[in-house]
Amino acid sequence: MPTPNTALFFARQFLAHPRRVGSLIPSSRQLVSRMLGGVEWARVETAVEFGPGTGVVTRALLARMRPDARLIAFELNPEFASYLARSIDDPRLLVLPMSAEHVADHVDIQAGGGCDVAISSLPFSIMPRAVRGRILAATAGALKPGAPLIGYQYSHAMLAELRTAFAHVAVRFEPRNWPPAFVFTARG
Repeated sequence: MPTPNTALFFARQFLAHPRRVGSLIPSSRQLVSRMLGGVEWARVETAVEFGPGTGVVTRALLARMRPDARLIAFELNPEFASYLARSIDDPRLLVLPMSAEHVADHVDIQAGGGCDVAISSLPFSIMPRAVRGRILAATAGALKPGAPLIGYQYSHAMLAELRTAFAHVAVRFEPRNWPPAFVFTARG
């Protein structure tokens, strides 16, 4: 759970960048639990996270991941990226201050690798369609076969695009978040 100072920092970033930060407050514990609950974390060697913000989901990911796993977090907001690098001291975490469009450049696909799971807190519905499409395509290419992209949105607006990029998309509703959210799991 974010501390009052963390929550205030998050809110300030939303007010400064409302077209890049999708909510005034960080994700609830219930939303994080619904997003991460269906993953077999003992099998995850490499995970990627998009839009970690102040690290609410990041901390939950690291708590579930193996000691030898790695987490690559893509955070476009330099204030959030700097905050994450300062506030989470875990050698498994690499924070990259760049767009998730570059995920394939930072995951070892050539050696038969790829990532085992991608977790997204990106506000897809408010970003330009072309950027959204590039992120979805890059993610589909960076995931191991059958590995999921899991994220949430506050509407169904981008489901058609998800279904274009991924063969299987499941959606669940999480009312215990503000605002309530739809959690999607997409697999190739």
